[in-house]
Amino acid sequence: MMAHAYVLPRREHKGFGFAQGIGLTFMLAVAAKYLAESPFLNIMGQLVIAILLGILWKAIIGVPRQTITGVSFSSKKLLRYGIILLGIRLNLLDIVHAGPKVLSIAVINIVFTLVVVYALTKMFKVEKRLGILTACGTAICGAAAVVAISPQIKANEEETAVAAATVAILGTLFTLAYTLLYPVLGLTAQGYGIFSGATLHEVAHVIAAAAPGGKAAVDLAVIVKLTRVALLVPVAIVLGIWTNRMERKERGEVKKASWKSIPMPWFIVGFLAMSGVNTWGILPAGLTTQILVAAYMLIAMAMVGLGLQVDLLTFRRMGMKSFAAGLVGSVLLSVLGYALVVFFGLK
Repeated sequence: MMAHAYVLPRREHKGFGFAQGIGLTFMLAVAAKYLAESPFLNIMGQLVIAILLGILWKAIIGVPRQTITGVSFSSKKLLRYGIILLGIRLNLLDIVHAGPKVLSIAVINIVFTLVVVYALTKMFKVEKRLGILTACGTAICGAAAVVAISPQIKANEEETAVAAATVAILGTLFTLAYTLLYPVLGLTAQGYGIFSGATLHEVAHVIAAAAPGGKAAVDLAVIVKLTRVALLVPVAIVLGIWTNRMERKERGEVKKASWKSIPMPWFIVGFLAMSGVNTWGILPAGLTTQILVAAYMLIAMAMVGLGLQVDLLTFRRMGMKSFAAGLVGSVLLSVLGYALVVFFGLK
């Protein structure tokens, strides 16, 4: 009697591939977490390392077709849950206590960078949605801003991954530059903290760059950075409304859009709700810390998922011009940030 090979039913096979895809993003996210704790790589942070691991895995090993649904689930659904939980890091009272000068610097930097980087991407003939994502990532909070804004402007996975990788790499380069420039900037520890928090891309970048200034610099840098993170909410809503209006105009629709047709970022609302939970001190500190770890793990899995969906040839084709725009914009943001710290007497 001949032995017959057992073949998984189609539905079960799909479910197994889905689980494999999620498992792959989880494995690389965990690897990114531990790599981010090493002496040199902590400058990059877990999210930056996660997307780079995804890109390298795709380039060297490849991604099996049956795992794509799980990988896509991580890059989309888990991302939104991670952003919601990330709100637990934000204490709205810290922003209030930081004062109007710090808020002014954050607002001015974000508006300036959004306009300048997007203008540069248009000048360099970068695709529209990729240009918007690059501008948002540079201006607000790096890869996390890219993936939060992406659904608002209906960007695809390729555009999202390229933009996230671009700002991740730029942030790492500028973090290294800041640590080298700290002794010659002529700023106090507090002034350097404000400067770092107002101009660098990721929270991890801000913490790493501010470290030479000591605990006072790091604490103030994180508060300023989280002020920029909080401004992600109005930016996401405005971009959603603007994109909706442009689409209706392109279709030749004259009738005004109703509020129901405007894409509301429910995960951003969740982000604010979690910020409120932290602000009111509803949860114990230990649980808050664990929620934050879970948030970064989910977002890291999303970063891996994005990295697994783009290859190096795609990045070279799509990403070099946006990288150039982000680089010039980041330099101008640093110059402006330094000038504002001096102008407001915070140096």
